[in-house]
Amino acid sequence: MESLWDALLAAERGRLHCWTGAGFTTVTWPDVVAGARRMVAGLRRAGVGPGTTVPVVLTNTMETVQGTLAVWLAGGAVASLPVPARGMEIDAYVRQIDQLCRQLGGPLLLADGAMLPALPEPTRAALRATAWQSLVDSGTAEETPPGDDELAFVQYSSGSVGRPKGCMLTPRAISAQLDVIMKMTAAQGEEIVSSWLPLSHDMGMFGCLLFSWAYDSSLVLSTPERFTLSAGTWFGDMADFGATMTAGTNTGLHLATLARRRRLRAPLALRCAVIGAERIERRTLQAACAAFAEDGLRPDALMPAYGLAEATLAVTAAPAGTAPRFITVDPIRLAGNKVSMVPPGDPVATTLVSCGRPAPGIVLGALPADALGEVVVRSPSLASGYHGDPELTRQRFAADGLHTGDLAFVGDGELYLVGRLDDLVSVGGRNVYTREIELAVDTLAPVRRGCSTIIDLGGPDTPGRLVLVTELRNGTIDYQSVADDVAAIAMAKAGVEVGECVFVRRGAVPKTPSGKIQRYRCRQLLMADALPTVATVGSPS
Repeated sequence: MESLWDALLAAERGRLHCWTGAGFTTVTWPDVVAGARRMVAGLRRAGVGPGTTVPVVLTNTMETVQGTLAVWLAGGAVASLPVPARGMEIDAYVRQIDQLCRQLGGPLLLADGAMLPALPEPTRAALRATAWQSLVDSGTAEETPPGDDELAFVQYSSGSVGRPKGCMLTPRAISAQLDVIMKMTAAQGEEIVSSWLPLSHDMGMFGCLLFSWAYDSSLVLSTPERFTLSAGTWFGDMADFGATMTAGTNTGLHLATLARRRRLRAPLALRCAVIGAERIERRTLQAACAAFAEDGLRPDALMPAYGLAEATLAVTAAPAGTAPRFITVDPIRLAGNKVSMVPPGDPVATTLVSCGRPAPGIVLGALPADALGEVVVRSPSLASGYHGDPELTRQRFAADGLHTGDLAFVGDGELYLVGRLDDLVSVGGRNVYTREIELAVDTLAPVRRGCSTIIDLGGPDTPGRLVLVTELRNGTIDYQSVADDVAAIAMAKAGVEVGECVFVRRGAVPKTPSGKIQRYRCRQLLMADALPTVATVGSPS
């Protein structure tokens, strides 16, 4: 595609439909550009110029969209900070934001005006916290966006497996990724994209906002808060606006399916729904297709995909217009890093969803078909490294490509993602992959789906001491019975013992804004005895 800036400034056909809290307001992309240009002078007066990096908290508002372009036009790079995660105390979030802002050394912190009162006054003053809204109509100035190979965006991870890492992206890398998405999805130009994903998330920013904008398509931009309160609005918006494309997570699709109560107001025109950001489950895809079949959802509209912030976004995806593919494997052998196919009817079989083939222009390092290996990616849209962390950059961005830390194997040329190196624990001298246990625990009736994680609390003298942290549904619960079931599942799925079950209050398991459990943070809270615990039960030995 043409340069990122040329594409954004030239868009003229598409529309941005932005949720305001009371309804959608609609503007053209030229309206968005004009509004951004009228914010540049205010940014310049605040110290934003070529070579500056500006910490921002990206929420799904019109001013945020315009302000993002305005920072670029002023010459700055946008550093997208994490938004508060579920269960995160405000004091912990303030410390995180303060630390990242000081590391970045930006001239000010930009956020939505409604969010700033949550920050203590001393923090607001120290960081020069400024509302996007205060920059509206502050005046125009000379436009000097970053060059193609200069820093334009720092995408901070949400911290699902550790502290947030800032992936440094250039305009060239972002443009390359938008081209990857266009070819991967077989987009035809005037698409209508619908999204509730936070703009602080790479799927929301690059996969939905910038993709729609750069290719002059329309975007229906809802908010994660609205989706959380009413998950049915995702498919409702798609029906109301005739959306042809969307993106979301496995958890989001599950919640939208549960929220389906009646026929949508109009048939779905959806031809491509990219599902990623976490492990994808067959039952979620099938349940969604069954629930929305009367509304026109076809299995071949669902596109399981794999990506990560270090690659800007997408790496692999199922071919456009094909139904998702599934295989069944032996879970015990999988827990030991071996892949062994079993018949679909096997009662202990684990079903895996294909994440498709590498997207155009992307190459994966060799992966085995009968064992798990680390995914290594070569892509024109790779980040330049991690901001302020040269050591981690050297470890992950190697000569042969990006070492992702994700575990997978290849079957018939397609990627089957299994988990992360972080999910492997050593028990009795062998590696065990804990995600399979967590997914099986999700099937227990008392357990809230997507709210269970296994933590290894072992040390040098007690390796592999596994503890399950989980949330339960409302009602009378026999905690010992649940713990017994968990123990049986762990033995059946991985041949290991879970020594203890920690039952916590609803909403207590820390998650990223996109719904992934923050395993690293959960372990920290558990060790500090800081999780709001309802009951702790030892599993039978």
